[in-house]
Amino acid sequence: MHEHPVKIARLFHWEMGHRLPFHDGGCANIHGHSYRMWVEVEGICDENGMLIDYGDLKKAIQPLLDPLDHAFLCAESDVTMREFLEAQRFKFVLVPFHSTAENISAYLVENIWSVLEPFSRITGVSIKLHETDNSYSLAGKSRPPA
Repeated sequence: MHEHPVKIARLFHWEMGHRLPFHDGGCANIHGHSYRMWVEVEGICDENGMLIDYGDLKKAIQPLLDPLDHAFLCAESDVTMREFLEAQRFKFVLVPFHSTAENISAYLVENIWSVLEPFSRITGVSIKLHETDNSYSLAGKSRPPA
């Protein structure tokens, strides 16, 4: 058994549209990204040398991402987009924030932590969210010290 914390990671990906209505440039327009997200978990391995099975990690996290795949992430305050998406019956997810990479990362890490927290060996989770090939946002969450 490992006495020191270890980290493992798994890659997830999905397609999602959004816009930033406050933005002065192109991001104010409707557009989308092929999101890639590395989820890294930290903790102490069990007696067999495993922190969490990669399959179990996928089973825990994928249901959080499925609603976002091929959907439009829409800020509740973006009334123009809300009305359009509702009228067209397009797939969308309403969130209480503008869909910047930073806000999406914070949102995802909170939701991922909520499903991983019951795994007592996991002491922390961090994500690296790629919006494009050359840009990403980082966010993390840890179990408070006992």
